[in-house]
Amino acid sequence: MAEAGLYGELFADREMAAVLDDRAALQGMLDFEAALARAEAEVGVIPPAAAEAIAPQCKAELYDIAAIGKAATLAGNPAIPLVKALTARVAAAHADAAKWVHYGATSQDVIDSGQAQQYRAAQELILARSARLAHALAALARDHRRTPMIGRTFLQHAVPISFGLKAANWLDPIVSFHDDFMIWGESAHQFGGAAGSLASLGDKADAVSEAFARIMPSIGAVRVPWHTQRRRPARIATELGLLLGHLGKMAGDIALMAQTEIGELAEPEAPGKGGSSAMPHKRNPVLCTLILTAAKRAPGLVATMLAAMPQEHERAMGGWHAEWPTLRELFLVAGGALNHAVALVEGLQVFPEQMQYNLDLTNGLVMAERVSLALAQTIGRGEAHHLLEEASRDCIASGRHLRDVLAEHPTLAGRLTGEELDDLFDPTTYRGATDAIIDRILVLYEEEREYMGGNG
Repeated sequence: MAEAGLYGELFADREMAAVLDDRAALQGMLDFEAALARAEAEVGVIPPAAAEAIAPQCKAELYDIAAIGKAATLAGNPAIPLVKALTARVAAAHADAAKWVHYGATSQDVIDSGQAQQYRAAQELILARSARLAHALAALARDHRRTPMIGRTFLQHAVPISFGLKAANWLDPIVSFHDDFMIWGESAHQFGGAAGSLASLGDKADAVSEAFARIMPSIGAVRVPWHTQRRRPARIATELGLLLGHLGKMAGDIALMAQTEIGELAEPEAPGKGGSSAMPHKRNPVLCTLILTAAKRAPGLVATMLAAMPQEHERAMGGWHAEWPTLRELFLVAGGALNHAVALVEGLQVFPEQMQYNLDLTNGLVMAERVSLALAQTIGRGEAHHLLEEASRDCIASGRHLRDVLAEHPTLAGRLTGEELDDLFDPTTYRGATDAIIDRILVLYEEEREYMGGNG
């Protein structure tokens, strides 16, 4: 692959780009032609010598990609000039074999199958990266199970939670995605001929289809052509869109927690990372920014894939063509975002002392719910709620801790001891089902881990 351009690997990494580049696409299409010839020779449709002559010419390095691309502009797709070029090369080596090149197939068979090769390789990269991200998130959830922090709703302090719970909730959708994408992320080869009936192969059509499904490398072709049944690529796109949406949520959380005024998290440090051209002191959350960039691009790409689904009769007029750059772009965007997310979470800096500081900022107000519930058992829910509202206003106005305000409140005389108040204002004991929720998510992770590989 060529050297990275002006934007480096901000939006797409070189490894993912390599499996989706033009040479890989070309090789995928040529793999189709070689497999088709072998399948047809196996069932007696073409001479074995023809298949043997075609196979050596099915190597991408033998072809001028720029020339095929130029011809594709006139032909309407790259398969047509590629088949012409392949036929010419076969003819030069074995004249009689040339007439059997691409026999019984159509351009969509070649292009869909070539892309299937690429998308399979891209899927493997996505699964490997999502597994690595899951391992890192599981470690965070375990390590910070009991690290208290403030939970926030509408960007305001709500009630205490643990950072481990937040990390577990980042983990859960990644585990689900990995499981779903192993199934729904599978692409498939295509073989249907001119109008999806393989009529040109006569009574050998089904036998050729069966042989082709066995021979085509990497993934087996489905036995039913899906020329204008586009649920498969649309579902792949949707899964990638869901992944990117969740990565964006996670990056948004981390960026907010890394704000100067909050300071609970920080991105991994590296020389030159996150700087500003004007302000030497800046430490910008660049990984979060790039992940959010990807998340914002995803909806439009997914929408294009869904919009492309209504395809006319047995061959699409525009819808199929719209898929080509769109799904490729989604894989590139998702792969890049996952790479950034792995780097972010594996090197994430966590500051428990700052989490505790922020938890204490409101002088105990974040424990008002707990105290209200405790008092409701003796003075009733309505009265307890009213009392806590009143005490909270006093707390804000006076700058005193809510515990001290409540300790002096006449209505509470004899109802709560000092020890009981101390316990009620301890955020580490206000955990509810936190451990059970974290454990459930970690169990799901452990169940999926055997399919993930690597270390967790």
